[in-house]
Amino acid sequence: MPFIQALPASNTLLDGLPNKDRLDMMASCELVQLKLADVIFNAGDRIQHVYFPIDSIISLVNPVDGNVGMEVALIGNEGMLGITLMLEINVAPFRALVQGAGSALRIAAPVFLDKFERSPVLQLYLKRYICVSFSQLVQTTVCNRFHVVEERLARLLLMISDRKDSREFHITQELLAQTLGVRRVGVTIAAGSLQHKNLISYSRGNLRINDLAGLEASSCICYQTDKEIYNRILHTRGTSEFFY
Repeated sequence: MPFIQALPASNTLLDGLPNKDRLDMMASCELVQLKLADVIFNAGDRIQHVYFPIDSIISLVNPVDGNVGMEVALIGNEGMLGITLMLEINVAPFRALVQGAGSALRIAAPVFLDKFERSPVLQLYLKRYICVSFSQLVQTTVCNRFHVVEERLARLLLMISDRKDSREFHITQELLAQTLGVRRVGVTIAAGSLQHKNLISYSRGNLRINDLAGLEASSCICYQTDKEIYNRILHTRGTSEFFY
C-alpha cells in the first residue's frame, strides 16, 4: 500500500465532523492506495492503523473453517475501519479484505486514540458510528439467514455502488462468493438472473448497473434498512446541538 501525496478527504464520516475536528484529524492522516483483494489485517492481528475509505471498499469477513468466511460488514466512504480501538480493544475481531480498489486516509492507531481521548465532540460522533456499525452487523446477520442469494447479491452490488459513487466497478465472482459466504456457482446463477432481467451487465470482472431502481426492487429490504439506520443515528438533531 504505497503512500501518495495527501489530498482533501471525501469521506462522509469525516465530513460530518465540525471543521476544526475534521481538519485536525486529516492533518495526521496519509493517503494510501488499497489494492483489490489485499488483506489489511486478519482476525487476531493487532490493529496498527485506522482507515477512512474515500473511493475504496473494505469487507469485514468472519473466518470459518480456515480461509473460508462470510462478510459481516462493508465499509466505504461512509465509515471507518478500526472502531474496536475506541472500545480499548486493539486486536482485530475480523479479517479486513479490500473489496474495491481505491484510496483511503490512514492514521496510526496511537495518534487516532490520542485525538479521540482529547475531543468530546469526536467521542460522541464516533460512538454513534459504533452504534450504527453494530446495528448494521445485526441486520447483515438477519439477511444472511433469511434472504436468498439473488436478493443478497443485489443488496451487495447496491452497497458497493453507493460507496464507489459509481454504477460501474470491477469485482470478481470469486470475491463476491467469498463476501456472500456461498459457492461460486450460487453467485453465477444469481448474477445470471439479474443479467437476464437487464438489471446489470457483467463481463470479465467488470460490472455495470443498468437499472438502479430495478436492482433496488430486486434487493431485500435490508438495503434500505441499513441506510435508514445510518441517517437516523448519525444525523440526529442531538448531534448538531452538541456540535454547535
